[in-house]
Amino acid sequence: MLSHSQSLLPAVGQDWNFSHIVIEDVTPCIDGGRFPVKRAVGEPCIVEADIFREGHQILRAVVQWRCDRDEGFAEAPMQPIGNDRWRGQFVPSENAHYWYGIEAWTDVFTSWLEDFRKKAIAGRDIASDLLEGLAYLQTAARRASGDDAELITACITALQRTHERDALVDALADPRIAEVADCVLERFGATRLDPMLELIADRPRARYSSWYEMFVRSQTSDVKHIGTLRDAEARLSDIRDLGFNVLYLPPIHPIGHTNRKGPGNSLNGGKGAVGSPWAIGNEAGGHMTIDPALGTIADFDRFVATAKRLGIEIALDFAIQSSPDHPWVREHPEWFSHRPDGSIKYAENPPKEYQDIYPIDFDTTDRRGLLLELRRTIEFWIAHGVTIFRVDNPHTKPIPVWEWLIRTIQTEHSEILFLAEAFTRPIVMKELAKAGFTQSYTYFTWRNSKSELIDYMNELVTPPMRDYFRPNFFANTPDILAPVLQAGGRAAFKLRLVLAATLSPSYGIYSGFELCENHAVPGTEDYLNSEKYEIKVRDWNAPGNIKEFIARINAIRSGNAALRELTNIRFLPTDNDQLLLYAKTTIDMDNVLLVAVNLDPVNVQSGTAMVPPDAIGALPGQSFRVRDLITNERYDWSGQNYVRLDPSLQPAHILRVEELL
Repeated sequence: MLSHSQSLLPAVGQDWNFSHIVIEDVTPCIDGGRFPVKRAVGEPCIVEADIFREGHQILRAVVQWRCDRDEGFAEAPMQPIGNDRWRGQFVPSENAHYWYGIEAWTDVFTSWLEDFRKKAIAGRDIASDLLEGLAYLQTAARRASGDDAELITACITALQRTHERDALVDALADPRIAEVADCVLERFGATRLDPMLELIADRPRARYSSWYEMFVRSQTSDVKHIGTLRDAEARLSDIRDLGFNVLYLPPIHPIGHTNRKGPGNSLNGGKGAVGSPWAIGNEAGGHMTIDPALGTIADFDRFVATAKRLGIEIALDFAIQSSPDHPWVREHPEWFSHRPDGSIKYAENPPKEYQDIYPIDFDTTDRRGLLLELRRTIEFWIAHGVTIFRVDNPHTKPIPVWEWLIRTIQTEHSEILFLAEAFTRPIVMKELAKAGFTQSYTYFTWRNSKSELIDYMNELVTPPMRDYFRPNFFANTPDILAPVLQAGGRAAFKLRLVLAATLSPSYGIYSGFELCENHAVPGTEDYLNSEKYEIKVRDWNAPGNIKEFIARINAIRSGNAALRELTNIRFLPTDNDQLLLYAKTTIDMDNVLLVAVNLDPVNVQSGTAMVPPDAIGALPGQSFRVRDLITNERYDWSGQNYVRLDPSLQPAHILRVEELL
């Protein structure tokens, strides 16, 4: 039996090729390169790796990258940061797929130069070493041009004119000599990271977005009249004034008749029941049809165009399921799982039952036909101006489906974004993000205490999760009215809004939040008289609304670059567990914010907020002036500051550091 060392030997007649240089522990890298890293256009990708070789020779390294459609690689130098760890970065400039890697090599001239200096200073024989260095420089002189060639030639001349050790060392003292030599000489023993790693550079909306969710049919003043797309269009300016840049619409397709749900999720709700929009499909059509009660495709095109003029993108729900009346059931029965008696089992999530919905069978014998139909559906809505898809329950479909579907769509339409509505197990949520979802729903709704919020945020901003998982902090949804909102009243809505909008660069609310709607089915998180099953008429200017507060918070977000990033958060100490304090700053510290939130929606909370000077770019002991962006009041702060927040008046401070004193 061969020993381990013998097994490494090449076969007779073969060359033994190996690299001196090791490149390992590269970051960012998702599952060994199995999935792409996510960045937005203009967002730096900082690349680190352990790079080393045997001996004491000097190494050089660069980050290399190219856009998917380019042939050649650009590169930027990496710098050693200690313990054989190197760092460099590149900035993706286009909404596209990128490939990136590392090349490292031995800098033979600088390695020679370091040894030459040491020998010369120690008084050792350097005659042979000098000849070696001259050979490097002569090669460099032939390859260089202009001023670089003159510099190298002058160095060669100086070395040839003297035998004095000090003079020889002085002739090589100019650092530009080594820089030019390394630039023009062959990269000795160049080693590349193999395979290259992939990065998706999404457009900026993937990183920073403010979502508003509304049902088209509820945009009416009469419960007996179904709101139309024309009615919804009239609300767009109000949504713009609130400061939202993404409007999410639950399904707008025809709704099935069979087992149609009525008020309160009642089965067969009777005459006049409008049904659940997620029970998609009837004789009027399916996923590529507008519910006739809402309008026409021309109305939708007009709606999208108006939204675009107002700076609002339309996100459309994409739910892969059907009502029993969907054309798919008749035309493609093989896409559904049949019982022994031939019937199709409706969807369930015990104890919940969805008698009006048939799930899709992805183990169908016609998987190709099914997948092509899903792609065709998305492409249809892209052609009508939809730029974002909020995907319903993606965790109940095979993850490879999403990896294929999102990649094929983004290959042709790189601007399209996908939000995963997956409130499920952590590992599944993470895998969906890796598979391609641009943003993801989160557990924020259920994180209320100081420790819960800090722990969860630290999880989101720690590698590798920060490199592929983009959270969207929805404060409420049609399915989730959190206990804190049920019990905390108007103050709870305001404090949860501040948390969602300042902790995460992407967040959202479901309509009714601005009216502080908080009536739930007892013992549940379900809204009482849920809009999922009936038309909900609202007075958008009802007393007690927080529209002005929402608009102010969104204006603060748009005016402060520090709130458009996720990983720049730093939690700061307070002596009260009901007071949460954190800093958000830009890299160059030209936008520095301190956010203090009273997590108790009922009681006044006070305490000491401690701000280490380095958190805001101050010197030890230096005080600073802040302005509350919510109230416009100014305060002089220092390392320790008294904070008192009355939730009935103002549950939070958003303080911008305006001057170091």
